[in-house]
Amino acid sequence: MAEKRLRERRWIGGALAVGLVAAAMAPFLPQIIRRAGAVSLHGPDWALWRELPWMVQLHVIAALTALLIGTVILFRRKGTGFHKTLGWSWVAAMGTTAVSSLFITGLNGNYWSVIHLLSGWTLIALPMALYAIRNRKVETHKRAMTGMFVGGLLVAGGLTFIPGRFMFAFFFG
Repeated sequence: MAEKRLRERRWIGGALAVGLVAAAMAPFLPQIIRRAGAVSLHGPDWALWRELPWMVQLHVIAALTALLIGTVILFRRKGTGFHKTLGWSWVAAMGTTAVSSLFITGLNGNYWSVIHLLSGWTLIALPMALYAIRNRKVETHKRAMTGMFVGGLLVAGGLTFIPGRFMFAFFFG
């Protein structure tokens, strides 16, 4: 019975995440459809990179670092000294990614957008996940860290490839 409730909660959480992503993308749907037709795969446009403000560059570098470290952590044995060292590096990269995102508001005028909720959640969840592992709550730690990896890096990272955003222009524009 308890496992059924847990599955239902995860399903509801997944549905809410999909709804949040859909709500974040809805205002951009006409632009996405219009620009998707003009896609051309090419090497990265480094001239665009050089034009970015330093805070956006920091954000991208921190996010890519967290993605790389997080991918390694996911596929390695847990609880080792290597895992702990990489884990602390991942926490630093995720924290930098979340904090730097709070200074990036160009997507929504000069205001935060719905995607900034992930930054706030990351800043709350990182210390909670560390508290969990220090108190030997391995499952709680695992769920929190995996959730931040999936939501904060994969989902949010995927949203950066929407036409009209930097990563789309950098690779496809």
